[in-house]
Amino acid sequence: MMDRRHLFEVEALKPKSTSVTLRRLWGYFRGRRGFLLAVLALALVSAWAQVLTPDLIGQTVDCYLMPATQGATAAPGGFMPGAAQAADSNCWFADADASRSRDEALAGVGTIVLLLIGLFVLGAVMTGLQFNLMRWAGLHVLRDLRLEIFRQVHRLSLGYYARHEAGDIMSRMTNDTDTLQQALSFALVQVVRGALLIIWLTFVMLRRSVPFALIAMVTVPFMVLATVWFSQQARKAFRRARREIGGVNADLQENIAGVREAQAFTREDENIARFRESNAANRDANIKAVAYTSALMPALEALGYIALAIVAGVGGIFMLRGQDLLGTTISLGLIITFISYSQQFNQPIQLIATLWTNIQSAIAGTERIFEFLDEQPDVTDKPGARAMPPIEGRVELRDVWMSYNEDEPVLRGVSLSAQPGETIAIVGPTGAGKTTIINLLPRFYDVDAGAVLIDGIDVRDVAAASLRQQIGLVLQDTFLFSESVMENIRYGRPDATDDEVIAAATLAHADDFIRSLPDGYQTVLGERGSGLSQGQRQLLAIARAALANPRLLILDEATSSVDTRTERLIQQALEKLLRGRTSFVIAHRLSTIRNAAQVYVIADGAIVEHGTHAELLARRGFYYDLYMSQFRRDVPEPEAPAAAISD
Repeated sequence: MMDRRHLFEVEALKPKSTSVTLRRLWGYFRGRRGFLLAVLALALVSAWAQVLTPDLIGQTVDCYLMPATQGATAAPGGFMPGAAQAADSNCWFADADASRSRDEALAGVGTIVLLLIGLFVLGAVMTGLQFNLMRWAGLHVLRDLRLEIFRQVHRLSLGYYARHEAGDIMSRMTNDTDTLQQALSFALVQVVRGALLIIWLTFVMLRRSVPFALIAMVTVPFMVLATVWFSQQARKAFRRARREIGGVNADLQENIAGVREAQAFTREDENIARFRESNAANRDANIKAVAYTSALMPALEALGYIALAIVAGVGGIFMLRGQDLLGTTISLGLIITFISYSQQFNQPIQLIATLWTNIQSAIAGTERIFEFLDEQPDVTDKPGARAMPPIEGRVELRDVWMSYNEDEPVLRGVSLSAQPGETIAIVGPTGAGKTTIINLLPRFYDVDAGAVLIDGIDVRDVAAASLRQQIGLVLQDTFLFSESVMENIRYGRPDATDDEVIAAATLAHADDFIRSLPDGYQTVLGERGSGLSQGQRQLLAIARAALANPRLLILDEATSSVDTRTERLIQQALEKLLRGRTSFVIAHRLSTIRNAAQVYVIADGAIVEHGTHAELLARRGFYYDLYMSQFRRDVPEPEAPAAAISD
């Protein structure tokens, strides 16, 4: 089992570039950027509506409420002319220093209240439209990303899956994309809207009063510094958390797949302890990330309250003293306006800072997605590779060297050949390299040195798909999909008719047990064919290979899990299936090896003997020893002659 901790530490050392990640993600919005422009326009309208409210509230005080209070004090029952003068004559619906009745003042207040309500409704509608449009564009981007991940799953070579865990790959397609979805559907809109609001508020405050605006923004540099520092720390923690959740998923997937073995060997407690460790690592990484996120918000709130206190304190002092602030006349309405401005200015900063940590988590997840998409398959077609012509069946391995890990060769100068229609048996002890040889024929792996030739053509010179279409494969560990029996047999030849599927199942002696299933050929199988015996699954795999009608057939322990009677039936089917086809067979059953045209014996990655079954036995070499130790039990002992018994 691979060392997951080491794997994640190696990933952590890989350089990440946020700008490159964001530019690449931006490319997925191609064709949907009109929606993003609409979102930006709606955000501008929403920000505009929000920016107007502080000014209107200030006007309510300076243009109507204060004059009304002063008028009531100075001359009960009416307004004192000139008492309604606003500090900076910034009244929209009346002259600041004009006389007006109480009813006119109430009408002005009512107008502003109605306008405020309208602005709030407009802002809410614009915000709702923003979220809907952004969610639509984001979900389409995520659909494209998931589809690209799924394509990459099928594009990568088998070597990648030997080095990486399926659960971690699934985590990239589910957890990491879900994190990105949350950022695109909610956080990004809020950040853009908040940024526009900050820019607009800065402009409006500076236009109203430069010195008062600078006072209101005195804590902004500290907010920016706090946000940058906390975000950097949170991003590191979120990266770790994304890797750790991949480990949790890998453990979960592995234990679900191996639950029978865990129960059989009573490994439940050990597996739970191991999962507890990976789960705790995920918890600790998330706690660290949340700690930075949680610490940022109170810090920004404190700085925001400090800004409010400074605005109220400085404004109140200058107003009570009747002094101007560097040319700005201070009034109660202006103080209230800038307090509201300061609140509105600080809120998006706090919101952006909070959501920015979520965006950092999404960026970390996106980096993992792109890291997977950037993986290059070990086996690739040459530029302009031609299609494999119809295979006749002449196969040659010429001085082949192969290794999965550097400096650890699995095959050492292996050479063998097969003529069209021949059955070649490959035998040897466990780990000798038998499966590696058959993996080279459909080019699941490329050789390090030497060549694999089919009909005289190097398999590296043709398109892998065109080669594999003409090769049938039946493995010891048969994989069946969660579909009907009919579709599982039809998997290698989707255009086959139902009658052809039934004929292939009959050839494989699977028809009888299939018809005994609840829905016959339409019975939907469980995951990996659960509910069927291993032997039944192998019968379906043989039927699948028969239906595909391959020119080259590979059998890897194809009859290892069936009883003797079923094996005899399968052998009869295989004789028909193999007729006229070149086949490579890895088997421990003597019946298959005895009928092979050639038997190649491999040990320690090298061919040590080859010949017919009888020839190899006669030599009394490695094959003879292997036969005596492993195969002799498959041969019934000859009965003693009657004369010998009587003796």
